[in-house]
Amino acid sequence: MLQKIILLWWFFSLGFGVESRELKFPKGFKLGVATASYQIEGGWNADGKGTSVWDTLTHDHPELIADHQTGDIACDSYHLWKEDIANLKNLKVDHYRFSLSWPRILPDGFSNVINPEGVKYYNNLIDGLIANKIEPMVTLFHWDLPQNLQNLGGWTNPIIADYFADFARVAYKIFGDRVKYWITINEPASICLGVYEYDDGAPAFVKSPGIGSYLCGKTILLAHAKSFRLYDTEFRAAQKGKVGITIDSIWGEPKTNQSQDIEAAEREMQFGLGWWAHPIFAPQGDYPKIMKTIIAQNSKSENFTKSRLPLLTPDEVKLIQGTFDFFGLNHYHTGLISNKKFPVDTSPSYIKDKGTEVSANPDWKPSPKIVPWGFRKLLNWVKKEYNNPLVIVTENGYGDEGGVDDKDRVLFLKVFMEALLLAVLDDGCNVSGYTVWSIMDNMEWRSGYTVKFGLYDVNFTDPRRGRSPKISAQFYQNVVKTRTLPEK
Repeated sequence: MLQKIILLWWFFSLGFGVESRELKFPKGFKLGVATASYQIEGGWNADGKGTSVWDTLTHDHPELIADHQTGDIACDSYHLWKEDIANLKNLKVDHYRFSLSWPRILPDGFSNVINPEGVKYYNNLIDGLIANKIEPMVTLFHWDLPQNLQNLGGWTNPIIADYFADFARVAYKIFGDRVKYWITINEPASICLGVYEYDDGAPAFVKSPGIGSYLCGKTILLAHAKSFRLYDTEFRAAQKGKVGITIDSIWGEPKTNQSQDIEAAEREMQFGLGWWAHPIFAPQGDYPKIMKTIIAQNSKSENFTKSRLPLLTPDEVKLIQGTFDFFGLNHYHTGLISNKKFPVDTSPSYIKDKGTEVSANPDWKPSPKIVPWGFRKLLNWVKKEYNNPLVIVTENGYGDEGGVDDKDRVLFLKVFMEALLLAVLDDGCNVSGYTVWSIMDNMEWRSGYTVKFGLYDVNFTDPRRGRSPKISAQFYQNVVKTRTLPEK
């Protein structure tokens, strides 16, 4: 155990600083931008679209949104998709990652009724991208679950995995002749923990800490696996596309060099990233052993008859394991991780199970929000833990209060891309793409329009939703054009 702790600390304490040198992206490396349907499309009930959980939440409980706003119009991309394509073309990006609105295509959530106007919208967008030599990268699910399916229990109901596979089949069949990169589900942890652990997602008021969170997790893993296997058996031979999942992760840095914090940091990674990645990418599949062990122990001490973590059967382990063509990775932050003990009689929760506390170091440079070395360490952890899978960074970005003079975003993008390139060029991490969140300011979920991540400013007080390039758009455009990061 001591030797393992020493090795872990050696890895965690590596400097991984950003070097001052000209860095070029490897040949074939793809640079893009990302969005999500609810956050930009608007047209919430246009042309036969059904209701999503986010429509319901923002309409019924505006007090839960920071500015009491909705995504009813958002960036109005449902009507302004041609302007979006023009801005993408101006940036000269290789790919555009966007998501399909499940209730826009299947208004009731079920595959027996397909909305032709929803299909038309996405056909127009996909054809427009391809005409401008921009690769469409399509996410099947980015959080806007049809309300009808939430009424059945949402992601805690295992039948939703089958309904998701039905939705995937419709999407593959209609769009798969042109879409060659599919992401099944975006950020499972944000869905399961956001809804059932922290109550900061949609729907609201269904908290079930340490129970609903894990039920949701199993359903999502099965939904991903079933949609991947479906593509394998019915579509891959003809369409020759790639399918992956996008998992979000912080980097967990030990707060001290004490063994308990080093072990806590590894536990943070296993409970966070490993919860989703281990069943899919690890050779043996299944949940991380430490996760199964701790939750089982805690469940027993809490007088449950079995583990709160719904175990995967041998057949389910086999179904899920290896269901990837690439590893989609979202990353924004690094945290200091310390060990935290909870009394035995504390109520069940994910926080209690992982037994960690996350903080930030106010002295981090350039700032606690801009920690590029954590990104490099995260990429190396994925390489080491999962035998260096093909990674596409599907989101990375910086939130601020808005405005076109976004120098901090420029700094963030520069140093994070530097860290990525050092991981690729010097460390041998197998990364083939990088995607900025987001091309434009949008509806940031429960934060409403109070936080801005865009390369383009959107005037949300203008009915025409005018888009204006920020300094960061000019910076990224130059990077894409030259395939080189400036030294200064």
